Amino acid sequence: MKLNSGDTAPQTGTYRVCDKSGKVMNTAQVRKGQTLPPTQASGWYYEID
Repeated sequence: MKLNSGDTAPQTGTYRVCDKSGKVMNTAQVRKGQTLPPTQASGWYYEID
């Protein structure tokens, strides 16, 4: 599931921070209901299984 910064986390877990090509650049621990933090670059997104 792809999510953008500013979206509300649908579940608690470790979210992968991916660049435009899908390469995992970092991870973020987020709890359900929290807002996903800004990414380091435009076009990056979050993924969780």
